[in-house]
Amino acid sequence: MSSPGIDAKRNDDFSEWYTQVVLKAGLADYAPVKGFIVLRPYGYAIWESIRDILDRRFKETGHQNAFLPVLIPESLLSKEKEHFAGFTPEVFWVTKAGDTDIGERLALRPTSETLAYSVFAKWITSYRDLPLKINFWNSALRAEIKATKPFIRTSEFLWQEGHTVHATEEEAEQEVMMILGIYRDLIENYLAVPSLTGYKSDGEKFVGAKYTTTLEGLMADGRALQMGTSHHLGQNFSKPFEIKYLGKDTKEHFAWQTSWGVSWRLIGALIMVHGDDKGLVLPPQVAPIQVVIVPIHKDKDAKLVKDRAAEIESELKRAGIRAYTDGRDGYTSGWKFNEWEMKGVPLRINIGPRDIEKGQAEFVRRDTKEKIQSERAELVDTANKLLANIQESLLSRARAFLNENTSRPDSYSEFKSIIERRGGFVMAGWCEREECEERIKQDTGADIRVIPFEQKDKPAKCIYCGKESKKTVIFARAY
Repeated sequence: MSSPGIDAKRNDDFSEWYTQVVLKAGLADYAPVKGFIVLRPYGYAIWESIRDILDRRFKETGHQNAFLPVLIPESLLSKEKEHFAGFTPEVFWVTKAGDTDIGERLALRPTSETLAYSVFAKWITSYRDLPLKINFWNSALRAEIKATKPFIRTSEFLWQEGHTVHATEEEAEQEVMMILGIYRDLIENYLAVPSLTGYKSDGEKFVGAKYTTTLEGLMADGRALQMGTSHHLGQNFSKPFEIKYLGKDTKEHFAWQTSWGVSWRLIGALIMVHGDDKGLVLPPQVAPIQVVIVPIHKDKDAKLVKDRAAEIESELKRAGIRAYTDGRDGYTSGWKFNEWEMKGVPLRINIGPRDIEKGQAEFVRRDTKEKIQSERAELVDTANKLLANIQESLLSRARAFLNENTSRPDSYSEFKSIIERRGGFVMAGWCEREECEERIKQDTGADIRVIPFEQKDKPAKCIYCGKESKKTVIFARAY
């Protein structure tokens, strides 16, 4: 029988450690069908935190939620040829209803562009109908041929996908950058994960997009993770789907479009960036439980201690803190400590008869294991200060890791050595030729993760071919 705790060490076997955290911390379980997972309540609660933060921001910026069916006719999916070619290898097809052939194949939604745009074309006739800003909370299905990994690479995943339609290209470009800013705020200020922002190369951009902007995070094993993307679609979809509007000039125009999304990959990022050998370490902003209270007592003190724990829980909840008392019988306090450490709860309060007698309680930080004594009257204030400090410390620590693992080699041999030996983000010059990009990927397994918006110090030469460089880009091996 396996240990109830995490057996694998993060620095020894990162993949096994990650899988154990997902399963043993109660985030997800494997489904009967390969490539699919079951999201457990604790994992879903983290997703709800992320969803609620984004949903509020989307609505504040004029977006509305809607729903689309999961089945897409093949003729519709293939309407934008580049888009169709990019997704065809990943599509699940439905060909029967019971025992009856249904005729045209139906795709299980890999993404919603084609279906959404077929109805947008009916909704939009005039400039008065614009901008149209729609968001969908749904799941997408993409058959994963490579090795799967819970939250990171699965054949079905939860996500949000936004789709907007605009009268001008300038408005569409502003939308792309606004959404990228919302994502960055979520990822850095709530998930405590620093990211690099910029453009994808043409070889890595979303199929059918004019350009793609991205947020790239660095995981603790030195691999990059694409955490969110925001695409400028230009008129590449509005023309085949005939999304047109009558302008103020009484002429008909094709609209400009964007699409953007983040998925439950963000939960995977939380695990890989902040977790340790004990399990999860959750940032307070998205932790389902911010403070867990563990009563410590013998039978004769049980009522006294449990009553005080209930008082503390109520007091914390009234102050807006997500608190929970673990009053389960049949488990030792040590067992409970280990379980809540594994689940990553930011703060624990230990309360026993001696603490009650002294009029205090003991806080234990999940991130540093530090113990802090607090006077009973200052409990809420102490909790708030510690939660804020934990949030700040996690981001600071992750940012330091990113900076320490960002390199700038002087030669291609040094570039290859860094990728192979330590990984991380590698800054290098690039001539913008796809041939060099592809050769580097073949040689090292690293690709261009992001072309930073700010090009402060353009290098003189392409790291691969030595020709004049046009951009500084960030290479990395990635999930």
